[in-house]
Amino acid sequence: MPDIQNLLIERLPRAERMHFLNLCVEVELAMSAVVCESGSLTQHAYFPREGYISLITPLNGKPVLEVGMVGNEGMLGTQLVLGVTEAPLFALVQGPGTAWRVTAAKFRKELLHSEALRASLLRYVQVTMNQSAASAACLRFHHIGPRLARWLLMTQDRAGSDTFHVTQEFLAYMLGVRRVGITAAATELQRLGSIQYRRGEVTVLDRRRLENAACSCYAADKKSYVDVMH
Repeated sequence: MPDIQNLLIERLPRAERMHFLNLCVEVELAMSAVVCESGSLTQHAYFPREGYISLITPLNGKPVLEVGMVGNEGMLGTQLVLGVTEAPLFALVQGPGTAWRVTAAKFRKELLHSEALRASLLRYVQVTMNQSAASAACLRFHHIGPRLARWLLMTQDRAGSDTFHVTQEFLAYMLGVRRVGITAAATELQRLGSIQYRRGEVTVLDRRRLENAACSCYAADKKSYVDVMH
């Protein structure tokens, strides 16, 4: 049996899991690669094994703010589950790795034949809706420091490592704030001993302290996933 790693695929009964994997090919997720653009026709669904993808909402045709992140807990292309072919968001590889990729046509056909796949992915769509609503509230009401801590925890979960690459410029872009705000927030997290930040490399030194510094949205997101996907 192949090393699957994607949690959505692993949830399927064995026969349906192996059948679905036979429809997929393994592809590389190269750092900074654009997987799809907002408004484009969805050609494939992706189920990350390692690595993670930022979901970025556009404004006036340009990607401006991260509204979600996909790692091995989920999939890219949830619009296909709802019968929509147009991609709503800009998808950018933030952490390199690999993914299972299946064509949109094969994926839609499999949804019709596999009740287990359809039921699981509809639950995952609900998870993404819950998390999108939480992200909107987080952006409006929470300060930069707790939001940064939440983002670093989400990234560490999907990176599978205590150390990962990210620049302050990129963080400012993803969180929709000025770079000076990111600098101040990262400096405070370093002072608390939560992280170390050097030349674009973040190392989580004390995860518990980082969790304490994060806004409540991080724990709420994790609880939503567990509750809905049970």
